[in-house]
Amino acid sequence: MNPGYELPVDDVSYNFAFLDEFAKREIRRNILKAISIPGYQTPYASREMPMGRGFGTGGLQLTLSLLGAGDTLKVIDQGADDSVNAVNLRQFVELTCPGANTTERAAEANIIQSRHRIPEDRLTADQILVLQVPTPDPLTIVEPSEARRKIMHGEGDYAPLLTKLYEDIVQFDEIAISNRYPTRLNGHYVIDSSPIPRFDVPKMHQSAALILLGAGRERKIYAVPPFTDAVPLAFEDVAFRTEAFLDSTGNRRRCDRCNSVTSYLDEIIHPDGSRHWQCSDTGYCSERCAQLKGAACEEARS
Repeated sequence: MNPGYELPVDDVSYNFAFLDEFAKREIRRNILKAISIPGYQTPYASREMPMGRGFGTGGLQLTLSLLGAGDTLKVIDQGADDSVNAVNLRQFVELTCPGANTTERAAEANIIQSRHRIPEDRLTADQILVLQVPTPDPLTIVEPSEARRKIMHGEGDYAPLLTKLYEDIVQFDEIAISNRYPTRLNGHYVIDSSPIPRFDVPKMHQSAALILLGAGRERKIYAVPPFTDAVPLAFEDVAFRTEAFLDSTGNRRRCDRCNSVTSYLDEIIHPDGSRHWQCSDTGYCSERCAQLKGAACEEARS
């Protein structure tokens, strides 16, 4: 987005947060329904946005419906604050939401909109996490009919999905789903956890923060209310596991910037062919670097 761009203003200026009040009320009503029935895919009237569907319109509509003057928003894309998608969405909010603040620190934000990641920082009860979702229904891979999928969700019939996981085990000796891992909420509805990696799925379980998931193209909203059981589908003899990030000696890799051994890491291949590992969550990594630098300065003074 051009930083010098200004929204055109005629006799009636744009509404706060771009969406009209009727649209925001309708989305908020559907959010309440989604919270009341954890995991239920609530249909809503997804509005046309000044960006293509698939670029985060579902999550953005949720954010705009909740954001008010004085609120603080953090936008990340695959963990990064400075990716094209994150920057464009953040600038759009800054243009259309006068009085709202933006930040790159998760602890300062009361609303966090994300694509493909859940922040490394532990979220609190005062925060709302909004996840952008391309495909909200995990049964899509086993049942093409939406009418049939609704019946299966209502009956809790996830046998075809479990069969798909079993076929992975037979073929690959493990469940090969790397993201969008199917997760059961409160013992009933199974949700598509959005394209977050398996590493982030356990963060949904008993999360203090409200987690909202919005799919603009599919016109669906669903939610993981605070302190809700979110259990990944698995088998007793083949347990769910997250990415281990082990090196050739079996030790856990560290971030080359902040030295973290607990975060989700991205592999970076340099032009010379060397491989480096770095925290996917750039805000978390930068804060740790600042803390390490401060600690080094204090040690030098002493």
